[in-house]
Amino acid sequence: MTVLELIQNTTTFFQRKGVESPRLSVEYLLAEALGKRRLDLYLDYDQQLPEQILKPLREKVRRRSEGEPLQHLIGSWEFYGRQFKTDRRALIPRPETERLAELVLNRIGGDATGRLADVGTGSGVLAVTFALERSDLRITATDISAEALTLARENAGSHGVADRIIWCETNLLSGTKGEFDFLVANLPYVPTAQITQLSREVRYDPMLALDGGPDGLHLIRCLIFDAPAYLRAGAWICLEIGISQSSEVTKVLEQQKFRDICVENDYQGVERFVSARYG
Repeated sequence: MTVLELIQNTTTFFQRKGVESPRLSVEYLLAEALGKRRLDLYLDYDQQLPEQILKPLREKVRRRSEGEPLQHLIGSWEFYGRQFKTDRRALIPRPETERLAELVLNRIGGDATGRLADVGTGSGVLAVTFALERSDLRITATDISAEALTLARENAGSHGVADRIIWCETNLLSGTKGEFDFLVANLPYVPTAQITQLSREVRYDPMLALDGGPDGLHLIRCLIFDAPAYLRAGAWICLEIGISQSSEVTKVLEQQKFRDICVENDYQGVERFVSARYG
């Protein structure tokens, strides 16, 4: 079987199985198996594939057809132009969260030697990105999941910034010391009743990273209520939220005396981020 034949046949198989992005999925799986870049596959489209490549690939194709995320099968995914390890220990990085990183870096601007907290760090993509983009930041990353925090440390280590981040296994900000200039959080925001309606791939993500309570805002409210005790006057809080949650989040921020509240869209034009200043 040639490269092109495998791509075409497996794409058809994935389509029958209802796999999201069927052609892209097989291209990534084959590129990973061959140790090539995805787009380079077509430079050798008539290459014959040996059995030592096909055998393990068949197993990954089977798992992908059953809904296992592509990111878990290849073991890494790109975020903000860098590769990060991905597995069942934490939520797979989403494209919209790259926009959150971009917004936070714009908020930081020219401020030097600031302190930033990444609350609910998960796989650590935000904390690591900020450490790499801004060497002047002092970063604390928190997560209630020991497994997620271990994955985050592994990602930080692979990018050479593990010793530049303070790691805290804790709920939200509990137990962190000092005052922060920037507070960033991509917390669970899916309402409990909607969890079963999500794509089958999502069942491979930790439930702890998805379930935001009855209206999806339980942890976000808790963080906003707790935040003033951990923020300097004029500090920024930047949050990723779910669809149709911006009005309620804005109201809660106003109640807690935050100002300069700004709602911004993701790359799809959906209201996805809320930022505000404290004090």
